[in-house]
Amino acid sequence: MSGPLTHFDAKGDAHMVDVGDKPVTDRIAIAVCCIRMLPETFDIISEGRAKKGDVLGVARLAGIMAAKRTAELIPLCHPLPITKVSVDLTPDSALPGIRVEATVKTTGQTGVEMEALTAASVAGLTVYDMCKAVDKGMEISGLRVVLKDGGKSGRFEAS
Repeated sequence: MSGPLTHFDAKGDAHMVDVGDKPVTDRIAIAVCCIRMLPETFDIISEGRAKKGDVLGVARLAGIMAAKRTAELIPLCHPLPITKVSVDLTPDSALPGIRVEATVKTTGQTGVEMEALTAASVAGLTVYDMCKAVDKGMEISGLRVVLKDGGKSGRFEAS
């Protein structure tokens, strides 16, 4: 562990961290997850046969929108001027399922890990929503930050 939890004051009450004295730096975070599903569901998505439309395209847009609204969803997150969000959804027949990678960038005083995690999770939830009629047993797993760079704590890469 690198230190005390920053979202609690000396009395143990939750508070928003003051980032006003932090330098403005370029920051990036990448988060991933995957959605496992039945082979039949994978085929429906891969072949573009979902009744609700383009599953991967809708999930990509949902992830991008979610990143921009993270501060509305996570109580102690700062609203950030996001400079880039990309959400890549890659079909993987070995799962079978979809691998999600969300990249978020900003130039600011705090990191974008929460925005990347939110983007990846909402993209996965959107795949579930669009395909639940044919596969209620889909599983979203492995949500984690795999890269974070910028700011005082520097670079983190998951092993």
